[in-house]
Amino acid sequence: MTSRERLLAAVNHRTPDRPAIDLASTQVTGISILAYQRLRRHLGWPDLPLKVSDAVQQICIPHDDILQRFGVDTRGLFPVTHHTDFQDHIENDCLVHEDEWGFGYRRPLQDGLWYDLYRHPLAQNPLSRELIDNYHVPRGDEPRRIQGLRQQALKWREQQFAVVLKSACAGLLEMMIRVRGMENALTDLLLDPKNSGRLLDRILQHKLAYWKMALTELGDTVDVVAEGDDFGTQSSQLISLATWRELIKPRQALLIQSIRSLAPQAKIFFHSCGNIREFLPEFIDMGIDIINPVHITAAGMDPLSLKQEFGRDLVFWGGGVDTQTTLPKGTAEQVAEEVMRNIEILGKDGGYVFNTIHNIQADVPPENILAMYAAVLRQVIPYSKM
Repeated sequence: MTSRERLLAAVNHRTPDRPAIDLASTQVTGISILAYQRLRRHLGWPDLPLKVSDAVQQICIPHDDILQRFGVDTRGLFPVTHHTDFQDHIENDCLVHEDEWGFGYRRPLQDGLWYDLYRHPLAQNPLSRELIDNYHVPRGDEPRRIQGLRQQALKWREQQFAVVLKSACAGLLEMMIRVRGMENALTDLLLDPKNSGRLLDRILQHKLAYWKMALTELGDTVDVVAEGDDFGTQSSQLISLATWRELIKPRQALLIQSIRSLAPQAKIFFHSCGNIREFLPEFIDMGIDIINPVHITAAGMDPLSLKQEFGRDLVFWGGGVDTQTTLPKGTAEQVAEEVMRNIEILGKDGGYVFNTIHNIQADVPPENILAMYAAVLRQVIPYSKM
């Protein structure tokens, strides 16, 4: 199978010749710059200029030599976003910047692994219609966001890779939290649903404009379209299902419907961390095809029960190994065992794409990265006979 054939078989619930593999086709399936640099040095390979896919998370896109070594089947298109297009200055021993949304980010100069969000543009209370209407939301359909992406997509299509296109910003709830701050945003949803809806609508319009522009230009070249929103924690959910149904789901459904109409052949990938089990029937109802990162170590997210209950309707993209404990702290043997166990469960009868649970973080030793991919690639014969 070619890489594209393998990925398409997996997302169409067919069993490919080996597990389809993703690395860094999105900003939530990638690798830390520091972990990547250590990996290249461990292999004795030269350092090369880096392409950063998400500067806030300090995530990079591996070079072709690494992608080929690990049998990666995907390639990602990265529009210009507020996580890639900014200028830092130094303030209080930190690299600091304000992005196009007015979010303030900072990263310590000494040993800073990523940027944290410390300033919110609409942190003042109470939330009001005037405050929302006067807030500057950047244009989602600026042509510069997708400049050069069609040529890149066509090149990868010729090379028989599966092409993934990501969103221009985080999810509706996550962006609301960034605009207002966590405490304000979660309180607003309960105490002021009307103005919460107004703010969510402004974010939604940004997204709709982006996807209309991007998929009009690129829709015929992409196989997977990536959206997301973080609804889960390690143990429960950030908001109740009732609140989500009232304020998030109608807008999310409209967004999914719009994407589907613009690129009917593409599969819709949705990233949401943590325990999202009770949301999964609703995701299926909205037309989501793929969930990520498949946070199998969170409460309620046991891989076997997920596969049994939702495996016919959802593709699992991720969940291959735990990035909180096993991958950074386990032995190479423990990593390989967990990888093979999760592939056997989640990959049965297709509907699975291998990736870690979220990005490979800076504390992961290169030996464990190598053990992980060696275990995946050993699954050729057993996987095809499941």
